[in-house]
Amino acid sequence: MIPGAERRIVTVAPGVDLELCEAGAGPAVILLHGFPELAYSWRHQVGPLAAAGYRVIVPNQRGYGASSAPAPVEAYDLDSLAGDVAALVRWAGAGPAVVIGHDWGAPVAWHAALRYPGLIRAVGSLSVPHAARPSRPPLELMREAAGPDHIHYIDYFQQPGLAEAEFEADVRAGLLGLYWSISGDAPRDERFRPIRRDARFIDSFAPPAQLPAWLTAADLNVYVDAFTRSGFRGGLNWYRNVNRNWERSADLAGAVVRQPALFVTGSRDPARNPPAIERLRDVVPDLRVFAILEGCGHWTQQERPAEVTAALLRFLREVAPPAGQ
Repeated sequence: MIPGAERRIVTVAPGVDLELCEAGAGPAVILLHGFPELAYSWRHQVGPLAAAGYRVIVPNQRGYGASSAPAPVEAYDLDSLAGDVAALVRWAGAGPAVVIGHDWGAPVAWHAALRYPGLIRAVGSLSVPHAARPSRPPLELMREAAGPDHIHYIDYFQQPGLAEAEFEADVRAGLLGLYWSISGDAPRDERFRPIRRDARFIDSFAPPAQLPAWLTAADLNVYVDAFTRSGFRGGLNWYRNVNRNWERSADLAGAVVRQPALFVTGSRDPARNPPAIERLRDVVPDLRVFAILEGCGHWTQQERPAEVTAALLRFLREVAPPAGQ
């Protein structure tokens, strides 16, 4: 899956196995991908982190790659996903781990830090900041923000089978178009467009004339091959739990992440949520590393691998220095 890393299959829950890549030895660092990506999205970070003295564990999360893809929608709620992370930490058997997530992996990382504080020594995210639990169900807020003429993409994903069919009709074009449209390279007229109520999600973007410099043909093939085999149902089911996640987290209203933390995003990332970033220190008071990468889009660790790796290493050396350092 990732050059220089060993592939493993780890059972994390009854009937749920995760495929993962592992490299290096030392303090455990778990890297969590988002949608529609894979563990492979961290390919640039695994080698340098392992060489710096860390045991790097990068799973394909539920519904992705060769990992298990349970049928029930509720099998993809945040409590289940955070439980998978806790199971990986216990499996690693080296004490508390550092957990870093990108995109959907970000709320999983933050949630794991809140639910399992004894297992997570430090936490961080790329692209998506931690935010306080809203006072109302998220889908209500998304629908209000979208207005009468448009539909929020997460709301669009609520109907099982709809977005799956659109992506699976042409996996390569769907993935490449989405990757391009919310990257830092896409010009304004090729950026992701709001979804009109009479249109399809897939109509909101189109593939570029040529691949961006950060995504080779071989890289794209890894994603296309994986999603051709797995389909998109598992990944999309994560979105179908947004209200369930809210309902099941009532006990976390007002909770604060106490662990040392990191946040890195791009200035052109549509998911970076400026209001949440402005209030980030209110909910993550021990924020050690904070960076906004100028011109970077959503695919942070792929678009700016050297800068992201440097930020991760600076954070890791402070919160989990390898033995002898």
